[in-house]
Amino acid sequence: MHLYSSVYDELYQRVPHHPQLTRKQDPAKNLERLSKELKFIKLFLTKGATVAEVGPGDCLFSFEMCKKAKKVYGVDVSKEITKNKTTPENFQLVISDGISIPVPEGSINLIYSNQLMEHLHVEDAKEQLQNIVKALAPNGQYVCVTPNRINGPHDISKFFDKKATGFHLKEYTFTELKKLFLSVGFSSVSGYWGLKSLYFKVPNGIIYLAETIISIFPFKIRRLKIFKPFLTIRIVGKK
Repeated sequence: MHLYSSVYDELYQRVPHHPQLTRKQDPAKNLERLSKELKFIKLFLTKGATVAEVGPGDCLFSFEMCKKAKKVYGVDVSKEITKNKTTPENFQLVISDGISIPVPEGSINLIYSNQLMEHLHVEDAKEQLQNIVKALAPNGQYVCVTPNRINGPHDISKFFDKKATGFHLKEYTFTELKKLFLSVGFSSVSGYWGLKSLYFKVPNGIIYLAETIISIFPFKIRRLKIFKPFLTIRIVGKK
């Protein structure tokens, strides 16, 4: 068993009240969480597409995509969250070592992840991206949502440090991720901002300028909620 699998299996077994396990007990919060991200992913999700969500957690978002997609793979390191769940007929959970994307090569039209990249070691992140490119069909897209290092850290270390030192092994800026995406074979990379569930494409140069300006501010100022829409990373790589 790979380290990622063993760590998260043990986490969910030892912490039965972990948010990933208890979310299903609060339908209202689930609906709010899902509706916001569904509005974003609908910009890329086409009817009849083959989709994969990497790090799907409780898989509720994957289940929602099943309503429009032909096939949805949930690629995760643990079965603990989804065991004993009734799943849609066009959904398949596949277990990864945290780096591999165990689906047929060149078969996926859209790959999505939310709050995943920051949990990977930097070398593993690059290898996983390479595997994502392999899994994508021609012109396929990888939609990645991850917190920005500039207004971080975003894990438990936010209470005592200025750098992620908990379960977030590496937090990035959009500019850093753009460079990484291009280095593994994506033909183009674009970024999006979201304001009150409205999402729009933003020129990369504008995002770079925003990151540069905000990073100049003191630590406490950078973390103000007013900057969150401009810093939350929504990056899309096209094969």
